[in-house]
Parts: sequence; C-alpha cells; structure tokens
Amino acid sequence: MTGSERRDQIRALLSTAKDAISATTLAKKFTVSRQTIVGDISLLRANGLSIISTLHGYEVEQGNQPTVIVVCRHFPNEAEDEMKRIIQAGGVIKDVEIEHPLYGRLRGELEIRTVGDINLFMGRLKKQQGHLLSELTDGIHTHTISYQNSEQLQEIRQALRDAGYLYEN
Repeated sequence: MTGSERRDQIRALLSTAKDAISATTLAKKFTVSRQTIVGDISLLRANGLSIISTLHGYEVEQGNQPTVIVVCRHFPNEAEDEMKRIIQAGGVIKDVEIEHPLYGRLRGELEIRTVGDINLFMGRLKKQQGHLLSELTDGIHTHTISYQNSEQLQEIRQALRDAGYLYEN
C-alpha cells in the first residue's frame, strides 16, 4: 500500500468514526510506525482535512458550535478547577494559548469535553512531570471554548469570574 492509499483510508476511517482513533491504533491497522501515522495526519491537515487531536486520539472536527476566546489567569494548582468549571457549565475546552515573549503565540489542542478528560489530562501532566503553558506567562492564557447558546456562555463566564480566573480589566 502506498502512503497516498493509506492516507485515503485514514481519511475515510476518521470521517466515519464515532469515536477518536489513536495513532497507535492506526499504526497497528496499517502496520507502520506511530510516527508514520503522525506524519500522515500532518499531510492530511496540510491538504485541508480538519483533524483535531483529542486526549483519546484523532477525529475530524465538527464545526457546528459557536466558540469564544476567554482570557484566564490562575496558578498551576488551580488548572483542574478552572477546567471543571468550564465543563460543568457545558463548555468544551478546545485549546489553550499563550503569548510567549520569544516565540509569539504557542497553542496546545486540548478538546476537553468531560471530567474524565480532565482527569486524563491531569494524570498525564503529573506522570510526565509536565508544565502548563501558562506557567511561561505568569498564569495568563486564553482558551477557545465551544458552547451551545448564550445562556451557557454566560454561565461559563460567571463560573470563571466567581473563582477569580476570568482575566478582566
């Protein structure tokens, strides 16, 4: 099978999948390395397929919900609470972004939809002894959040405001 044929099959799988598919699962299916799949995903994205990375694998982005960018500021030990407030108010945390003084914008895809996703993210952060992007900017960062309606958006903003996480001047 050629790389082009494999990418066509990956496109078809992702386009019809109900759940995210991990790079490891795709690598096993096509008997190639995980890194080959990561490269295939990059090529598919470069050719216009809107693939997002979630904590559970890759999926084709469904762009039917409105989004908003909110600016937040908190200490690293408050990240889990911040995310839970957004999720419990019905939002989906699409990403995190900072403005780094040297590199400019740095963005990490999150696609956090459930408390289980938060637990998985926090577990990986701890296991890998990682650091949050916001640690590079004194806690200031943005999240792109998808929501269903204006009432839900107001609830998300209020939950962040109540905790002192919403950065407002």
